[in-house]
Amino acid sequence: MDEQEVDPKEGTKIGEMTEPIIIDLGKQKKKRLKKLKKGRGRLWYEVLDVLDEVDVQLGEQVGERVLVPVILIYERKRSRKSRMFPF
Repeated sequence: MDEQEVDPKEGTKIGEMTEPIIIDLGKQKKKRLKKLKKGRGRLWYEVLDVLDEVDVQLGEQVGERVLVPVILIYERKRSRKSRMFPF
């Protein structure tokens, strides 16, 4: 008897989840990020393209598994260099 646990919120079997798909979008403008959060814009379509590509690569292995995208957006902080004032 090989029963799998069922997630009560989602109604899916816990064993059917795949590893998260990490999508690195790098530094982006605030306007593009707002559109991404709303499910629109260029970045949203880029995420969908990556998910489609992964779906094609996995083929039959996907089955009824849920693909979980993890989107990384970052901004490089400026280095704080000490300034010497010529007094």
